[in-house]
Amino acid sequence: MTDPQTAPRRPGRSLHLRSLRVRLVAVFAVVALTTACSASGIAYWLNRDGVLKRAQNTALNDFRGSVSRNVTSVSGSPVCAELTYLAQQVAASGLNYDVVVVSPKVTGCVASSNPSRFTEAQVPAALRSIVDTPRQVSAAQPYEYHLYWQRVNQDGPYLVAGTRVVNTDLTAYMFKSLANERTDLNTLGWSLAIATLLALIGSALIAQAAAATVLRPVRHLGEAARRLGEGHLDTRLEIEGADELSDLARTFNSTAEALSEQVAELSAREAQSRRFVADMSHELRTPLTAMTAVTDILEDEAESLDPMIEPAVRLVVSETRRLSDLVENLMEVTRFDAGTAKLVADEVDVADLIMACIDGRAWYDAVEVDAPRGILAVVDPRRLDVVFANLIGNALKHGGSPVRVKVRQDGGHVVIDVSDSGPGIPEDVLPHVFDRFYKADKGRARSEGSGLGLSIAMANAQIHGGTITAANSPDGGAVFTLTLPIRPEEATQ
Repeated sequence: MTDPQTAPRRPGRSLHLRSLRVRLVAVFAVVALTTACSASGIAYWLNRDGVLKRAQNTALNDFRGSVSRNVTSVSGSPVCAELTYLAQQVAASGLNYDVVVVSPKVTGCVASSNPSRFTEAQVPAALRSIVDTPRQVSAAQPYEYHLYWQRVNQDGPYLVAGTRVVNTDLTAYMFKSLANERTDLNTLGWSLAIATLLALIGSALIAQAAAATVLRPVRHLGEAARRLGEGHLDTRLEIEGADELSDLARTFNSTAEALSEQVAELSAREAQSRRFVADMSHELRTPLTAMTAVTDILEDEAESLDPMIEPAVRLVVSETRRLSDLVENLMEVTRFDAGTAKLVADEVDVADLIMACIDGRAWYDAVEVDAPRGILAVVDPRRLDVVFANLIGNALKHGGSPVRVKVRQDGGHVVIDVSDSGPGIPEDVLPHVFDRFYKADKGRARSEGSGLGLSIAMANAQIHGGTITAANSPDGGAVFTLTLPIRPEEATQ
């Protein structure tokens, strides 16, 4: 069993905005941030309300009680000194607030426990108005005047409260600083902010751990699928647990096993087919040799035969040679499929090989050659002759003369262009010109070939480490381009 964990990691694997890991961490972070901010905000406002209510209720109750206890020290016709003394006595309760006492009978008097800090002028007008406004007395409201308060911000947060003193014409105002409470609330806010940040960091770490746990099997599955696609059909996943990812791993293993069996079956069938073709071709060579010898004799005597028999004899000769070529091509294809085709390479001048191919087939009148000498390449001359013969012969048969052969060197490669003067290759045929047994009867004139020539040419080019491409020239006609490395990486001498 192959463990995909041992497979080398592909370079360039990095966090991307679309990766599942980043999205999982982002979702965790957003959820944690939303939850933490909501909880912190609720906690802050609840604590703020509680702190402020507790501070103001304590101060208001103390202020009310202190006024009730000390108002008896004021006479019916008070003077400024008595009002000031009352303000100081009420403010002396220990809760650190200042008091102003106002009487309509005493004008021009600043009766404050701390005149430099708090005077009647600092009391909001709306608060003064409502404090001095009597309310209708009823069973539910037994008192004509009440204690009212208001929070203000005058160089800091303050609680301002005021009330008319019962059975007198005095009005008392309290001025209580809430700076300590604001400091406490600021400290609480910073604490909640830090807690929110820690929650965000913690959620990111948890998301990272969760992503590593969840995505590890997914990564292994991806690596296993990649290895399977590269041809390692024995790749299997280790199954742990009984969750959905384990079911996915089991499905992958089952699929890989079925694929392996199908590939093995197809490979066996292909091997049998290759062996059959090879055996058949080998068995046909002996009778074909005899038939070729007989047809050669018949061809030499064709002119002396009865005119009624001569066409039949020439047809037999032609078809026998065609069958012989087909058998040779099949044997060559079998060698490529079996991997037994080898290079017998030597350093040769490409121009000499092309001229030898053309001269050997008497094509020099129909082929224009632009091949500078001195371009040396390590190739197998026999196999390259097959390539040239197929490309030039194909151009002559289907494209028409003149056929042009141009050789040039491009870096570490030699490039040979073979172009013809025909109508070109139909676009729907181009992708299939190198397929075995493919004949583009609709695009070109009828061919007597087997449909293996270009396929064998491509195989010979590939065994050299090169390739062949087919295209249509803008000026008309087809162009086959053979590209070969000047020195193949592997060449059997």
